[in-house]
Amino acid sequence: MFFEQNYDIVGIMLKRVKKKYIGDRKFYRMLFGVAFPIMVQNGITNFVSLLDNIMVGRMGTEQMSGVAIVNQLIFVFYLLIFGGLSGVGIYTAQFYGSKDNEGIRQTFRYKMWLGFVITVLTVIIFLRKGEMLIQLYLNSGSEADSGNLSATLHYGMVYLGIILLMLPAVYVGQLFISTLRECGETFIPMVAGIVAVVVNCVLDYALIFGRLGLPRLGVAGAAIATVIARYIEAGIVIYWSLSHKETHPYFKGLMKHIFVPWEMVKKFFITGFPILVNEGLWSMGVAMLAQAYSVRGLNVVAGYNISSTINNIFNIVFIAMGDAVAIIIGQYLGAGDMKKARDADNKIIAFAVLSACFFGVIMFVAAPLFPEIYNTNSTARLIATHFIMVQGLIMPKDAFLHTTYFTIRAGGKTIVTFLFDSVFMLVVSVPLAYFLSIYTSLGIATVFLLVHTADLIKCVIGFLLVYKGVWLKNIVV
Repeated sequence: MFFEQNYDIVGIMLKRVKKKYIGDRKFYRMLFGVAFPIMVQNGITNFVSLLDNIMVGRMGTEQMSGVAIVNQLIFVFYLLIFGGLSGVGIYTAQFYGSKDNEGIRQTFRYKMWLGFVITVLTVIIFLRKGEMLIQLYLNSGSEADSGNLSATLHYGMVYLGIILLMLPAVYVGQLFISTLRECGETFIPMVAGIVAVVVNCVLDYALIFGRLGLPRLGVAGAAIATVIARYIEAGIVIYWSLSHKETHPYFKGLMKHIFVPWEMVKKFFITGFPILVNEGLWSMGVAMLAQAYSVRGLNVVAGYNISSTINNIFNIVFIAMGDAVAIIIGQYLGAGDMKKARDADNKIIAFAVLSACFFGVIMFVAAPLFPEIYNTNSTARLIATHFIMVQGLIMPKDAFLHTTYFTIRAGGKTIVTFLFDSVFMLVVSVPLAYFLSIYTSLGIATVFLLVHTADLIKCVIGFLLVYKGVWLKNIVV
């Protein structure tokens, strides 16, 4: 009798857990209808980034490290654009949920001006301070041979000088891509992304190594290929958007007025500016973490670059789940359906974490294999292997934090996400990384693991914020 009662209790609990965290076929069809094109686009983009990384790496550690440092700096621009546009995108998703096309047009115009300012300022900073920023990562460390630092600086400057031409294409392309995604259209950005990465891959091969009748340009060839691919991606998305105004009426009359009413500017700024600042500071925090690890030598820069590239391929599922939260939950909130918003959010977070557990195990087990495809020294390969193993272990934590962040943000709680994300990074993670890297003799992989372990504090805070439902808010009424 006692055991039968216990079995009944366990059965009831399992049913409740399943009901709360596991969706039916209809739910997952809806979820993957939004998320799958994003997964495909991100997956192909990251795979081509891996091929790009390998091709550059075939030229040597210095070339690979120079490109990796510049890409780490350009990452700050990517996230500033992402943060600026997606901060206002909270309103776009909710305007779409409430069928307000004029509201969507106003968010587009605000994004246009904001992205323009970010792009111009970024280009000016890199033109004036690019060399100094690259030199921050060039250190003679204690992790074996530090490599040729002057050669790394040279290759980095060559790559930076060309890649800056890409920034306007990224800005304009993301202006349209973000609006399409926030309105539930993820297929066209996927197609544009696939075309771009195929072009990038072919041109990388041709221009880096001098194939297909084109000159051998090495690092410069990698930069040129990336620039051309980004302009093609932006061109496809812009052409499609402006030629489908009948089915996507929010693109009608976009340029009829280019200025946004002051009342809406204030509204968008109050909600969106904390996200812009957050993404900017967070990306700077990521760059500072990489710089903190780089004090151990150029081999650490190379190893960190390899592991980050591999990690980007394995985390495409939970990254897409974050986008799905922004789109699906944002639309439910805009429609005023709080019950569906909470239910869908629970299931998306659960799926993201479970998928991260699966891919994290694969990544951990296969970690020693990935660095072998790079033409670098054994020390850099070993460091990369250890970094990849750590990233496999922490992937479920990253998945939970990523989807939690987008949940809180979907309801306009941008000050909370600012404190939750970038403030924690700059106050806890970055100082911890510098202290452990400079003042201890711990192995760099152990330092890497300890820095990520501190994120467990954020997991607890994120869980409480999501559970309390502080994000359940319609901000367009």
